[in-house]
Amino acid sequence: MEINIAIKALTALAHETRLAIFRLLVQTGKSGLSPGQLAKELSIPNATLSFHLKELANADLILARQESRFIYYSANFATMNALLHYLTENCCAGTLCSSNEVCCAESSDAVSPAIHSTKETTQ
Repeated sequence: MEINIAIKALTALAHETRLAIFRLLVQTGKSGLSPGQLAKELSIPNATLSFHLKELANADLILARQESRFIYYSANFATMNALLHYLTENCCAGTLCSSNEVCCAESSDAVSPAIHSTKETTQ
């Protein structure tokens, strides 16, 4: 993945509503959801939802397919996986990590993610 594509995807996900839409579509899987289902599930007005779906589609994070008169949106898992690979390709000095283990040993002076996120929210 090129850096500009990664930036576009991360920018699209850097909004609370778009992140919620994308996470719901990831949880739903390949079958996807109609805009009406998304709007109802997330309590988003249709006009707002349409804007956010366009932004996610422009970043290639979601796919739209038409079935008869209905459109269904689903997560673009290829782009999601490419982004995750891009973000972690040099993790731990190139050592491959399994999903069950911590790949990078924490040093004693490292700030844990829980502590770091608490500091960010209190500022």
